Amino acid sequence: MWIKARRFKETLDQLIVLRCDAFELSGHPFDHGVIDLMTQVVKCGWRHRHQFPMVKTLTTSRVTVAASRPASARKAVIFCCDQNYLLFAAHAAAQISALTLNPDFDICFCFCERPVVLPDSLAHLNVRSCKIDVGDRFKGLRLDKGKSHDVYLRLALPEAFAGEYDRILYLDSDVFIQGGDFNALLDLEFAPYPIAAVRDNSQWRTPNRRPKQFKVLGLPTAKYFNAGVILMDVARYNEQDLLNRCVALGTENADRMIRHDQNLYNSVLLGAWAELHPTWNWQFTWSSRLFALQAEPNLVHFIGKTKPWNDPKAELSPRYARAMWQFAKQHFPEAKAFRTTDVPWAPDSAKTRKSLLKHLLSGGKFARLLRRFDHELYVIL
Repeated sequence: MWIKARRFKETLDQLIVLRCDAFELSGHPFDHGVIDLMTQVVKCGWRHRHQFPMVKTLTTSRVTVAASRPASARKAVIFCCDQNYLLFAAHAAAQISALTLNPDFDICFCFCERPVVLPDSLAHLNVRSCKIDVGDRFKGLRLDKGKSHDVYLRLALPEAFAGEYDRILYLDSDVFIQGGDFNALLDLEFAPYPIAAVRDNSQWRTPNRRPKQFKVLGLPTAKYFNAGVILMDVARYNEQDLLNRCVALGTENADRMIRHDQNLYNSVLLGAWAELHPTWNWQFTWSSRLFALQAEPNLVHFIGKTKPWNDPKAELSPRYARAMWQFAKQHFPEAKAFRTTDVPWAPDSAKTRKSLLKHLLSGGKFARLLRRFDHELYVIL
């Protein structure tokens, strides 16, 4: 069933009037759930009206969870990973656990097609292992070579845990935790939006840059977030039907989508999300590594192909690989040595000169980015 809304007006103190002028009901009574959904959409703000040209209701099986233990809190930090990335997710989870003396959240490891098994030496983390069954929910979405539908699993987290968690902090596994109050982060308010996240580094220096995916889909310029760290309000996420809207967009444009769920999220929301301080998702690149020394971000995210465990050109600080390798030797002794080099990044190399020049030219833009936030728990709505 489709409903195309060409005109809608918001009045928060009065009734919301929707004029719908092209719908097909196929002989069924009008679905008041669609009206409820459209009401939520309009309340998100008139300035975001362009992002909801179509609403589609889908008949699908519910996402289900089989967990290793019951939930012990109403909030959760969740990693979605397979056995290949388990070591790195476990390292980040251990860092969060060590930082948080009295956590009021669960730590969950979720998987779909590829199960994960933590070593007994990490039992003290009390990780909740969750197998999520999405059925054929992700059928038709594009996949990079060698990838499984696990890459879309974060899309389904709020529906999977709707009866257990009110807030979810999703984290990629390729992160390094250095600080931060995760209890406070999970308590942040960012209504009326379903999620809060950090702007993608492609827009750190040039905030009005139009993402490539938006160009392909013919969408206007809007702020664009990195999906490696996402704070989700479970109720609003589900009320706004974000899972189904992302899947619908992805299946209908499978041949035009670039990569996976990050572009689905951004193309559907088109700026209707709350912005977190970059300290919660500091996307580490050669052009910002020196700024990280001064900013001391809470969470470093190793975007791209270069990781602490795969750094043949020594582009990253060796301290990241050293910490992860020490953790691996203790808890994952069969893990292979990290692919690194003994030769440091030469101070007189062409890349060093290029990096220094990039830092020099972009210092002012970086300062403006950080000055937008009064403190690290400040949220821009």
